[in-house]
Amino acid sequence: MDPQDHRPLIVEAAGDVPGDLIAVAAATAVTLACVYIPVLNESFLRILVGVAMVLFIPGYALIAALFPAKGDLDGIERVALSFGLSIAVVPLIGLALNYTPWGIRLDPILASLTLFTLAMTAAAWYRRLLLPAADRFTVPARAMLAAARLELFDPGASRLDRGLSAVLLVAIVAALATTAYVIAVPKEGEHFTEFYILGPGGKAADYPTDFPAASTRSLIIGVGNHEYREIPYTVEAFALNQTFDPATNTSTIHAAERLDRFVVTVPHNETRELAWEFSVPSTGYNRIEFLLYNETVPGEEIAGQDRINASYRDLHLWVRVRPA
Repeated sequence: MDPQDHRPLIVEAAGDVPGDLIAVAAATAVTLACVYIPVLNESFLRILVGVAMVLFIPGYALIAALFPAKGDLDGIERVALSFGLSIAVVPLIGLALNYTPWGIRLDPILASLTLFTLAMTAAAWYRRLLLPAADRFTVPARAMLAAARLELFDPGASRLDRGLSAVLLVAIVAALATTAYVIAVPKEGEHFTEFYILGPGGKAADYPTDFPAASTRSLIIGVGNHEYREIPYTVEAFALNQTFDPATNTSTIHAAERLDRFVVTVPHNETRELAWEFSVPSTGYNRIEFLLYNETVPGEEIAGQDRINASYRDLHLWVRVRPA
């Protein structure tokens, strides 16, 4: 058979727009808009389209590319496999990004999902064009709506059946609205703040614990906010001379000198890590105390152990300060 015999079929089908693939591309564009447009990225739409982009859309595009014919899978199988493949594909993309310079962050993940989805959508469209029009998979939206309308509002049904259909429709709408509300307004979890120190290399190791007096040392102070509001935290650092009496199981602060005090504002669900340099002025100190306050900072008249007790979080680092 002459290969040119197939050309009229493809040219004729070029105007056949697959509605489901257009919807996938449109949903991907809406997801990008809801992430990067300031007005939309603060609305519940970002959560709704984000969930769809992670759990359904990439898998549906892949299924459409793998099975372009209507006889390959039925509707329920396509929906189920779309969820399953999305749950499989998204972690694999994240795993691949973990070995790239971009890492697992919002922008690389969103860009990768967008490129994957659009590539699979284009492949699905092309593979459908290669099939006869009668064999291509299409979503019979009009037929489905007409069947649903006839099922719910059959003119020949009794008044009781029509009433039950109306109740069913209201229940479906209420369930969808409740689901959207739960997704858009999730229940607040536990309120807490992370407060930690790391060594100069960004790891929980190699802390500066043995150094000459008045020499400059550095470490990293981290604050993670999970309080469901933006908080201007106040951080204080003190050099202490402290001893412990095992007989009474008590500690005594003999001297204290403030090394630094600063404010770090952290939005909810974000973490700030600050490089911090310090020096201990004399050999009379053996402990560095880090205090974290939220909105409530005690006055200067509160000192010593009382000031430590008044802090929201506290950390310490035992040191040995040698003569310069």
